[in-house]
Amino acid sequence: MKQINEIIEKRNLKETVLQFGEGNFLRAFVDWMIDLSNEKYSYPGSVVIVQPIPNGLADLVNEQDGIYTLSMRGNSPEGKKIENRVIKSVSRAINPYETFEEYKDFVESEDLKYVVSNTTEAGITYVKEDLKEDEVQDSFPAKVAQLLYFRYKKFGGDRKKGLVFFPVELIDNNGYYLEKYVNKHIENWGLEEEFADWVKESCHFTSTLVDRIVTGRPSADEAEEFSKENNYEDKLLVFSELFNLWVIEGDKEKAKDFAFEDLPCNVIWTDNVAPYKKRKVRILNGGHTSTVPAAVIYGYDIVRDFMEDDIFNTYLNDLIDEEVIPTIDLEKEDLIKFKEEVALRFNNPYVDHKLLSITLNSISKFNARCLPSIVDYYKNTGKAPKHFAFSLAALLRFYEMEKNEEGYFGRDENGKSYPVQDDEKLLEFFTDKAKSENYIDEVLESDIWEYDLEKLGDFKELVKKYFAAIKDRSIRKVMEEI
Repeated sequence: MKQINEIIEKRNLKETVLQFGEGNFLRAFVDWMIDLSNEKYSYPGSVVIVQPIPNGLADLVNEQDGIYTLSMRGNSPEGKKIENRVIKSVSRAINPYETFEEYKDFVESEDLKYVVSNTTEAGITYVKEDLKEDEVQDSFPAKVAQLLYFRYKKFGGDRKKGLVFFPVELIDNNGYYLEKYVNKHIENWGLEEEFADWVKESCHFTSTLVDRIVTGRPSADEAEEFSKENNYEDKLLVFSELFNLWVIEGDKEKAKDFAFEDLPCNVIWTDNVAPYKKRKVRILNGGHTSTVPAAVIYGYDIVRDFMEDDIFNTYLNDLIDEEVIPTIDLEKEDLIKFKEEVALRFNNPYVDHKLLSITLNSISKFNARCLPSIVDYYKNTGKAPKHFAFSLAALLRFYEMEKNEEGYFGRDENGKSYPVQDDEKLLEFFTDKAKSENYIDEVLESDIWEYDLEKLGDFKELVKKYFAAIKDRSIRKVMEEI
């Protein structure tokens, strides 16, 4: 069987985008968008992938001439859908640890305009290191400072040769921190003040929020089936959901070449990414955190299980409509549309999202994703949110557990054990409290919560009421009665 690049012709476009990261997410997200721009808007630029660590996929990318398939799968308003697209926006890949001169030549290119990155959450950190002249820096911000210095010297400080940065690492204010750490390297390396001014005046660091589930490489069976159906082999085949969202905090004129707003993808330019982050955290992530523990206790295994249960579905909808959406400062119509998109994603027939994977570190998740909505709801209404009170009661029932030689385990309503994964001190705390007759009171009065629950009216009493009801009756029956 032929390789994909033996039957698909490579594009020959100017290399305008440097991408740090060859992983599944960027290939299923940014490179897909640029490919759409190539085709639908005739954007005359391509991506050069730079491998950010010594070991990676650069060789494999080059073996396939940068060509691969993205298979997008999920629910649409019209029903189940699979959309396959061959991506040709990647020109080549560089491993700077092996071919530094090739890398240096590219970062000094006249055509280079944009830098995209996904070096994981740990990538945008400051690690002190010396400036290197003939090899790539270790940390990502140091790599950026180095490549900018190369460009500054190459073009004699030409203000038109700065770059626009689109970091998509999953940290708040990713562009701000990338710029901050770049400047810190410049200062610590003792580089000329004119260079620091050039970075400030010529370069643009956006902060971004991204959202798309990328399930990554298919299984061997899935890859074989895909090859048979499409009559080619693709070692870089990647799966994702249909949904996509890229919120960019910055000046869209800096990237008008891409014409993202004219493409069938969801790119939002804004002067403040925070409300969109709040929307995602409180509706999508908060929806998971407020429902999954109850679903595990009831005996469900994957997210789609509870989405197909009318009682669970109604509870989740009511929680978001009544207790979450009123706490977010965006247009109500926009929030309802986002909620509907979330429902389609939760019910994706092609993604078996394990509930137990979502329960990891559920206490910190509840503090981050649910408690802010609870506090804002109480401040706005003077009432305790009953759906969130139930969700906390279910969470505390989930954390009723015992320890054995294999770890920490709770039991669902059918008597089946499930593992509980969290910080060791928290696990020990709950295991100890589970032995007490006053378990619920002692946990609610503890300092593990990032807000004083006493300041939320009768919220604690509601939690205790629902906890007792869950113990007396089933999760589902109590949920039905809310």
